[in-house]
Amino acid sequence: MTHQNPADLAARLKTGLLSFPVTHFDADLQFDEARYREHLTWQAGYDVAGLFAAGGTGEGFSLTTQEMDRVVRVAVDEIGGKVPVIASATGSTFQAIAQAKAAEAAGADGILLMPPYLTEADQAGLIEHVSAVCRSTNLGVIVYSRANAVLKDTSVAILADRNPNLIGFKDGIGNIEEMTRIYARLGERLTYIGGLPTAETFALPLLQLGVSTYSSAMFNFVPEFAVGFYKDVIAQDRTAVYRKLNDFVIPYLDIRDRVKGYGVSIVKAGLTAVGRPAGPVRPPLQDLTAADLHDLTILINKIS
Repeated sequence: MTHQNPADLAARLKTGLLSFPVTHFDADLQFDEARYREHLTWQAGYDVAGLFAAGGTGEGFSLTTQEMDRVVRVAVDEIGGKVPVIASATGSTFQAIAQAKAAEAAGADGILLMPPYLTEADQAGLIEHVSAVCRSTNLGVIVYSRANAVLKDTSVAILADRNPNLIGFKDGIGNIEEMTRIYARLGERLTYIGGLPTAETFALPLLQLGVSTYSSAMFNFVPEFAVGFYKDVIAQDRTAVYRKLNDFVIPYLDIRDRVKGYGVSIVKAGLTAVGRPAGPVRPPLQDLTAADLHDLTILINKIS
């Protein structure tokens, strides 16, 4: 399998919507490879610019290192060469390095570097963390700025200067001033990806800040709607965007916000609602209640 070089990957990711597929589990919460493969093939049949395996929506935080490697290898085997496959790296610096190396060996095209867990760090420490992972691989790296790893514009500039294979910045904060500062400093040096929960809500305003694409969780279960929404955003069709926000996205958010952790659970529930079940979520997340699933199903049927 030939990897996309970092520059080509960066250019490709700018061109369309990004898919962040769920990871399928069986009733015993073990990886369900057959259904995952089926889902990836379905997702790759739509107009998407990249597929991120074992990311946040894919419950990468709940996977062992061995499971993450298997999920990435399955994704590469199933759709590699059709859609770029970006693997996740997370945890400590050494764990993230090991996962980045494994992803490169598996044939992935790039790395999404997630925040390190359960530790606080200042900007200098975060710069070294990101740089160490970038140095460990020839793949293009996208850094995810959120939670305990929020990067300032000056830090992003240092990282971009030190690491030629740092190709992307994924924003999980939504700080307008900081995004303006980052884009003002770096311009088109990086690809900017919207990574706030239910990114559709923020897609139109962030477009003005150079964020030309975003990770769509709802693409998992309503791909036609998600792709159409993205096209409306890129066309800056405010009437269409706000109509779809009112018709589906905002009521969807209302269901999501009923319980902490529903951000992932509601995506798997959406797949159940459309007849493509992905199995339960792993603890500490919890599946939607029957009443919440019922409300979500009614909402999905309104746009189907």
